Amino acid sequence: MKKILLPAMVVAGLSLLPIISHAQGCVAIRQFSGLGNAVGQGNILEKGEWNISANYRYFKSFRHFRGTHEETNRIEDGTEVINRQHGLDINISYAFSERVYGIVSLPFQYNDRSSLYEHGRTERHTTYSRGFGDMRLGAGYWLLSGEKAKKGNTAIGLGVKFPTGDYAATSTFYNQGDEGVAEVKTVDQSIQLGDGGTGIILDFQGLWNIGSTNFWYYDGFYLLNPRETNGTPTNRRRPNEAIMSVPDQFALRTGVFRSFEKIHGLGVSLGGRLEGIPVRDLVGGSQGFRRPGYIISVEPGISYMKGNVTGTLNVPIALWRNRTQSVTDIENSQAGDIVHGDAAFADYLISFSLAWRIPKKAPQLFNSL
Repeated sequence: MKKILLPAMVVAGLSLLPIISHAQGCVAIRQFSGLGNAVGQGNILEKGEWNISANYRYFKSFRHFRGTHEETNRIEDGTEVINRQHGLDINISYAFSERVYGIVSLPFQYNDRSSLYEHGRTERHTTYSRGFGDMRLGAGYWLLSGEKAKKGNTAIGLGVKFPTGDYAATSTFYNQGDEGVAEVKTVDQSIQLGDGGTGIILDFQGLWNIGSTNFWYYDGFYLLNPRETNGTPTNRRRPNEAIMSVPDQFALRTGVFRSFEKIHGLGVSLGGRLEGIPVRDLVGGSQGFRRPGYIISVEPGISYMKGNVTGTLNVPIALWRNRTQSVTDIENSQAGDIVHGDAAFADYLISFSLAWRIPKKAPQLFNSL
């Protein structure tokens, strides 16, 4: 058992790389990950060691919800909005000590959005956005060390999200105006590459042995976005929805991971996750257009470690989707006339990660040449 305990904890920790909040659809402005995606590594890496990981994600959103009610007629009528999003995060973490680690996350995106209503409601066309997203930089601190950390550990983190992604990306829209011409305009908020705000990331993560090769994991983050609006036009008709909001964002995950003794390096996990955008921000105003809401998902996963390289696959499956009423919805509502916008959600997300742990003392490869 002792021979497999450490590898099991390594695999369990690395399998939790995808702390991703993208809400699988139009609710979230864009893909986003907290800085806690080094979970399980900070207390395994020794001082001076590095970990480099790449996380790829894909989802297709097309099911429209207003509140928790699905508007099935949108698919039947062929009027649904279809978002496809591909994301790649390059994460580099470094252990300054047994308990302190730093991490930088570099996101890249490719998004497309197919709709009728944005193109004169007569023909379906697609708009696009691609490029670098909002970079994140931060650090974390493991609360336990030495003998106290043998059964598990919890870390707290603090980071900054920089507005490096284009928050006014444009594409070609067809059948615009009375003459039905093509125009270049800003794309929908759901496929913008950034939000235009400098944000503060508060996160936590933890991993505990709960018997044999079973582990309990948990992680989450909250993104504080003090900036209220970013000046980007939404091309929407309501005056108070003319400019894009810069909303907060959150995610929470927990579950159980199991490592197999007979198949060294293999592990499976099963958990749940909550992610979304709040109606109102904790700091700063909440005006401008946003699609608040949340998703509750069940999240199965599998991972395999070979040497210092670990691959993980997680597939969160949506169980509960809720597009909540926004501030502008509330403002536009009158007695007997309730305004409640909709949003498109995905059924599932595909998330695949590769992580490479770089030991402090690199192998002497060249000495034998």
